[in-house]
Amino acid sequence: MIVSNEQHVTATSIESPEVKHAALKVLVGTEEGWADHVMRIIELGPDGYSPRHKHNWPHINYMIEGSGILTIEGREHAVESGAYAYVPANTEHQFRNTGDGTFRFICIVPTEGHQ
Repeated sequence: MIVSNEQHVTATSIESPEVKHAALKVLVGTEEGWADHVMRIIELGPDGYSPRHKHNWPHINYMIEGSGILTIEGREHAVESGAYAYVPANTEHQFRNTGDGTFRFICIVPTEGHQ
């Protein structure tokens, strides 16, 4: 069992040529006892983006702050705080920050999807 606050979790910078101004906070995963999934927060700074990619697992997203574009299979979806999305396995997708502040969202993936 864990009860905490994400303010106590340090963000780790995501370093990749396919990513810009991105950081990750792991909230709940195997270390906290959730063997099958990982719940994390992705933070994209102004003009930041995640890689355009696809993989063999689905994920669930919930936008908690800011605004952005979620591109799924080439179709752009404007998202903001309160929006949510289910991205199926093997579906090309990317998140981009379109606001002036930080765009933050929860991302839940199977353990195999957390690297």
